[in-house]
Amino acid sequence: MKKYIGTKLVQATPAIRKGGKVYLPTDAIPRTMEVAEEGYKVVYEDGYESYSPKDVFEKAYKVAETFKDRLLIERQDLAERFSKLCAFVDTPKFEEVVKDEHQRDLLLQQRDYMGEYLNILNQRIEALG
Repeated sequence: MKKYIGTKLVQATPAIRKGGKVYLPTDAIPRTMEVAEEGYKVVYEDGYESYSPKDVFEKAYKVAETFKDRLLIERQDLAERFSKLCAFVDTPKFEEVVKDEHQRDLLLQQRDYMGEYLNILNQRIEALG
């Protein structure tokens, strides 16, 4: 099977699922012996609605309500990729995997530019307060 990466923009609100039914915080939740599961009611761009358990949702999605939120997400994603690249190029495996010297040089340049990019993102976030 092929691997796929997807990104979805969704709207969500905390919710409880009990007995297969989803309740919002403002709803009356019936008192039964069934377990109440914390999670989110999720609305996709096409209007489709679903429920996602809290841990699954919070692992997959980050709040992107404001410009600063989006910068923080961008910084986190870049920092993770930058950290992995730095760890990789500092190992003997780097030369084993990337055999072409020109490609190695380009990857080292990419590391340098990613570091600069991360520095600029940090400055922008700091300037927003």
